[in-house]
Order: sequence, then C-alpha cells, then structure tokens
Amino acid sequence: MKYRFLGRSGLKVSELSFGSWITFGSQVDVDLAYRLMTKAFDNGVNFFDNAEVYGNGVSEEIMGKVLKRTQWKRSDYVVSTKIFWGGQGPNDTGLSRKHILEGTNNALKRLDLEYVDLIFCHRPDYDTPLEETVWAMNLVLNQGKALYWGTSEWPAWMIRAAHDIARREHLIPPLMEQPEYNMFNRQKLELDYLPLFADLGLGTTIWSPLASGILTNKYLLGFPEGTRMQQPENQWLKRKLESEEGQIKIRKAAKLNVLANELGMSLPQLALGWCLKNPNVSTAITGASRVEQLEENLKTCELKHMITDEVIQKIEEILQNKPKQPHSFR
Repeated sequence: MKYRFLGRSGLKVSELSFGSWITFGSQVDVDLAYRLMTKAFDNGVNFFDNAEVYGNGVSEEIMGKVLKRTQWKRSDYVVSTKIFWGGQGPNDTGLSRKHILEGTNNALKRLDLEYVDLIFCHRPDYDTPLEETVWAMNLVLNQGKALYWGTSEWPAWMIRAAHDIARREHLIPPLMEQPEYNMFNRQKLELDYLPLFADLGLGTTIWSPLASGILTNKYLLGFPEGTRMQQPENQWLKRKLESEEGQIKIRKAAKLNVLANELGMSLPQLALGWCLKNPNVSTAITGASRVEQLEENLKTCELKHMITDEVIQKIEEILQNKPKQPHSFR
C-alpha cells in the first residue's frame, strides 16, 4: 500500500480507502463489518469514509463499534463523515450553522469518537449563504471536532468562492473534495478542478471508482440475484443501467474486461488502477460486502504498474470520452 498526501497538507492517506456507503446498513452485522475493516487495515488501508446519511446513521454506529473493538491507535487511522442529510426535520438538512454543529455532534456520538479527521459538506447548499457555511465549518475545526474540512460534489466555482471567503476572513479553507470519479465520469477531476489543484492544492477522496458496479464482472450478463440492483432502494440505478446510455457503458465494460484479462487482472482491478494513475487522486474509496471482494480490490496495489501508457491508450480507444480541453482561438 502506498500513501499520498491529502492535497496541500501534511496528512497521508492510503491510496485505496474503505467506504461504508451501501456496505454498512441495517442488514450488515458488526461482525462482518469488523472482518472487512480489519482486513483493509491489515493490508495498509488507513482511511475509512462515512456520512450521517448512510443507513440513516446506522453506518456510523457500526463503524464506531468496530473501531472500539479493534482498539487501534487513534493516530493510525483516518475517519471521515459528511454533513447534509441528517433527518426529516426542517433544520436536519443542509449546511446551516445549526445543522453543521448539531450534525457533527450527532455523528461523533454515533461513531463514539472525540473527533473525525475529515468532515465534508456532502453537497452544495444553495439556500444557505456560503459565508455561513464556511464560518460554521471553521468553528467545528476550532472546537477540535474535526481536523480538516472539505466538500463533496461541489462545482469548481463554489469551492474557489469558499476558499476566497476563508482567506478574506482569516478562516481555515476547504482542503479536499469528494467527487465521483471513474472511467465513465471524468469531467470534474480531469478538467473542471485542474485550476484548483494547481492554485489551491485541492486533495480528492474519490467515490464510485467502479461506477456503481458497472466496472465489475457482475452486470455484464444482466442483473443477477443478490446484487444491489435487486434491492428496492436501488431500482433507480437499475433503470439507469437499463437505459440506452447504461447499456452502452456495459458494452464498453465488456471490452475493458477483455483487456483486463489480457493483462492478467480483473476488471475492478483495471478500473481502480486507472483511477490511481491520476496524480490528482489522493485516495480511491472502495466498498465491499464480502472479504473476498475486498481482497480482490486491495490486490490492485500490486498490479497497477501493469497499466502502462500503452494500456491507457487502449482504454481511451474503448471509452472515447476524454474531457475536451478548452479550444484556443488564437
């Protein structure tokens, strides 16, 4: 396992990390979560991602119980949570000062931690003044309840605006962004955020590197029983994959699978390794519901050197979706 600095900070995170979205929920017991997290930790993973909305808080509770059972040294792991969707009440959502402070306190109780290392604004809140959000996140850090703050799925202009507010008011600016990034979703990381990487030293903790399972072998021949596509809460995702655009992605995934097999690796390993080739990826968040699945993902660290420039070119020929750089009119 290699470790990368999180943006322009002194914090190091493992290049592959473990996320609890979908992985931990009401149907996952603490014993399974313990096996997954300890397997990840024993293989060098030091970053564990969570959010107040995952399982309506259950995910944080499970992770908290696992961390207490492991008794790992606190300096040996990095934990995150994300604030935005905290409940059904009128002030339980968004990025107001009230919800940021209360949501953070509730997340820490569920995780049974004194602080989280990273705290994210889970989505942009266009109904709350940005100044209010920046001041509230700064207060969370000053109270010692989090060490760094960042954003998730924010547009580039809004991240820069938050940074400008923080600098103007002598506050702590956002350090990291958590965008979706995979072979089928490239615009933000490969184009929109490029000035932020250069100017602000933005770090990234990317999610869905396997494109919600498209970049695995399980959907190449349909939607088998036991996968997330059969769960009622994921029918929206199934409909998306059944669409014409979704079927095009699956056909491309099948071609990528052939390429992966030629290299002696699996499709998920090719997809994860491709993400890690991007120097602006601080860490790629992976999830797993089985230990064997996690072991396959972790083996990417040993195989990613096989993804050479020549292989990258073959991948581009299959994808045909590289974001277009701005046209020069000179």
